[in-house]
Amino acid sequence: MNTTEWFDVVNERDEVIGRAPRGEVHGRRLRHRAVHVLVFNARGQLFLQKRSQQKDREPGVWDSSASGHVDAGEDYDAAAVRELQEELGVRAHAPPERWFKLEACPETDQEFVWVYRLRHEGPFVWPPEEIEDGAWFDPAVVSRWVRQQPGVFAQAFRHLWAEVERRGLASRAATPQALR
Repeated sequence: MNTTEWFDVVNERDEVIGRAPRGEVHGRRLRHRAVHVLVFNARGQLFLQKRSQQKDREPGVWDSSASGHVDAGEDYDAAAVRELQEELGVRAHAPPERWFKLEACPETDQEFVWVYRLRHEGPFVWPPEEIEDGAWFDPAVVSRWVRQQPGVFAQAFRHLWAEVERRGLASRAATPQALR
């Protein structure tokens, strides 16, 4: 069985220009695609996951509710639905709401990232090889925590959360579209 992950390689306009295996994409720092889904409950709390110690990149740090690469030939919306299922056991019948897009940069590991938001109350079921723990946090607590202890968060999440704050979205995060 071939377990090599393949990603679309993209140019500076996020247009597909080729395909390469994961190791090559990361090793050569090629532009590629990813999704992050931020899940909020009815009280406006954000669910964060703590990455498993078994992960090859950034083990044991806090990250978005669900996130992952967009596979070769896949689009952002399909990847968001897939990641919700794989990481949290959430079966979405439609893609969550697109919230904003991040440009590929060193902070995102050269990933163009669509950030989605979703309202969901849980419970969640996650694979232990992917996620060590998960918990709900008030956005204001997340903001303080990221400022005070940035090293306990994944780099892309820190960049993403800074954009949430820059756009003034943290206070409006409590009203995302409900899961259909």
